[in-house]
Amino acid sequence: MAQTPGFSLPEPGRVFQFPRDHGSHPDFAIEWWYVTGHLDAADGGRLGFQATFFRRSAPRSGGPAPGAAEEAFSHDELHLAHMALLDAATGTFIHEERLNRRGWDADSATNTLDVRNGNWSLALLGAPVGPHAQRGSEKAAQEPLLLQGGIRAEASWRMVLTQEKPLVVFGTNGVSRKAAEPSAASHYLTWPRLRIEGELTAGGRTRAVAGTAWMDHEISSSQLGEGQVGWDWACIQLNDGRELMAYRMRRKDGSTDPFSTLAWIDRGGRVRHWDASGFQWTPEGTWRSPRTGAAYPSLVRLTVPDPAAGAPISYRLRPLAADQELSGGVGGIPYWEGACDVLDATGRIVGRAFLEMTGYAGELRRAL
Repeated sequence: MAQTPGFSLPEPGRVFQFPRDHGSHPDFAIEWWYVTGHLDAADGGRLGFQATFFRRSAPRSGGPAPGAAEEAFSHDELHLAHMALLDAATGTFIHEERLNRRGWDADSATNTLDVRNGNWSLALLGAPVGPHAQRGSEKAAQEPLLLQGGIRAEASWRMVLTQEKPLVVFGTNGVSRKAAEPSAASHYLTWPRLRIEGELTAGGRTRAVAGTAWMDHEISSSQLGEGQVGWDWACIQLNDGRELMAYRMRRKDGSTDPFSTLAWIDRGGRVRHWDASGFQWTPEGTWRSPRTGAAYPSLVRLTVPDPAAGAPISYRLRPLAADQELSGGVGGIPYWEGACDVLDATGRIVGRAFLEMTGYAGELRRAL
């Protein structure tokens, strides 16, 4: 997809300043803060959850800059948010979507991480605010996050997320390319391992929960190149303290775009990247949605170089439930986003993952 006119593009060598760059960037057209996590309840139950906040700017055609409007609802930005919860024991998957204009009910701060949509919110706790919020970046990097969300009257949660590993920046020189066009790129910031402590209310009872989350923050003005229809993405947290992130940009003919990427994060938080030739993403099973008719290749084998072993290794991503499709709702494009176990070649569980598959139901370009 071509760049949205009038908006910035990710530039190599950008010097990030925190907590300011955890916040909103209205000079870019598209931005999201994406939390996926695995929860273990005090009573032994296991759950997976997603909490995502999107910011989408309207095309510019002169007039006030984004963020300049003072009325109760602005026309310069739309804020979309998704929440989802899976009960692994029963396979029950519930989700909700919201769409609001920027204003009293939805907004994203520009000087720190503080996004909200109705009573859903994600904020960096204790970070300095105000015109000099970029100062104290080392302190801000250690501040926990507060996530508050839920799904209609069926579930609600309040979680504190604490960084267990440093923030990483994916890509080359601060830019994560998605296609041959330079405009199809993002600044891609990630906390790859966050410790969760909180409470979850569902089914008429409140339970203490703990677990591990992954958080992405992407800043861009275009995510798809010519001939691309969507992507398959995975974040993997291994029990040995390492993480992987992989995305396969899919072309119309089903092939993998050369700008697909694999990244390993070692125990110390250092990142190494490989291009599409360095790994294999192999679908091994498909689930078809009874609602949208989309066929999602949700059982995946990922064959990757293992920097620690110096040899290739294969992992299978096995969903905790077949149906983890976010469909319908408010103006959203259906996609599959689900909690998975990670199995090695012997079938032993060696980690946990989230798998995302987009562009299988509906025109993704319409959303991006």
